[in-house]
Amino acid sequence: MLSEKLDLNVRLLLQAIQGEGNPPLESLPPVEARKAAAESMQPVRGTPETVRSVEDLRIPGPLGEIPIRVYTPEPDAPRAGLVYFHGGGWVIGDLDTHDVPCRAIARRSGAVVVSVDYRLAPEHKFPAAVTDCYAATVWVSENAARLGIDPQRICVGGDSAGGNLAAVVALKSRDEKGPAIALQAMVYPVTDLSSFDTDSYQEFAQGYQLTRTMMDWFRDLYLGSAEDGRSAHASPLLARDLRGLPPAVILTAECDPLRDEGEAYAKRLKDAGVPVASTRHAGMIHPFFSLAGAVPQALEAYQQIADVVRAAGRQSSSVGAVSI
Repeated sequence: MLSEKLDLNVRLLLQAIQGEGNPPLESLPPVEARKAAAESMQPVRGTPETVRSVEDLRIPGPLGEIPIRVYTPEPDAPRAGLVYFHGGGWVIGDLDTHDVPCRAIARRSGAVVVSVDYRLAPEHKFPAAVTDCYAATVWVSENAARLGIDPQRICVGGDSAGGNLAAVVALKSRDEKGPAIALQAMVYPVTDLSSFDTDSYQEFAQGYQLTRTMMDWFRDLYLGSAEDGRSAHASPLLARDLRGLPPAVILTAECDPLRDEGEAYAKRLKDAGVPVASTRHAGMIHPFFSLAGAVPQALEAYQQIADVVRAAGRQSSSVGAVSI
């Protein structure tokens, strides 16, 4: 029985999905799961918003070229940049699956959005995705002028596994004296792969799109060992020291197994003195951020991210400059 907490639009969507009787993604080989996920999301992604230009590029990475997609809005002036990492459990997802939110954020924020098509598991296990995402962020920083980006206003962001990667890139940038990150924006991020025992995992383990079984599948395909899951570059919640990280925006969904770990990361950041704005979206599920065609609250989330990205770098605390 579905929770009474669910938003009506979400409830109707879940009922429709259950009525289709499609096999769970985790029962499919990864290549087939990628295709099935993309096809199932297509009708509910929403309408792509118009930006001035969209350009697909291939940039150098430590282990080969990395495909990226650059969304450039109006007007033509140095502006903030958002390096965006798509969700999909490090196993599924690509530039096309997250085209709608990237376009929306670019148009609404006036920032250049660079979406990164990092290598996926199980073909490329941890830390391949981290390596690609960090390399892409470094490339954006080094090529900011070419992209029309103010190098002091580079942000990182992502949803789900992409939110995890954004948090990890922020950690690596601090620890390795890499690009100065103005903001980290995370939508229902995975922050702890060492344990799935939170209250939200217990309450929403089954029936709300992202399931406990699916997360087990993602984790097993992504990590090479249980020890990997205790690394801060897989589980940023386990990082010893979060001081000195960039301001953070964290959005969570009320009816999502990942809710509690996202909010726990927000608390740890706050305790470390990092400016944080954290919002729980009532009645929402994982992955509402990718369901703009069926769930209007996704559009509100796009605007939230756009607002803080627009403000990034203008004040000492970009989070404090925007009320969300």
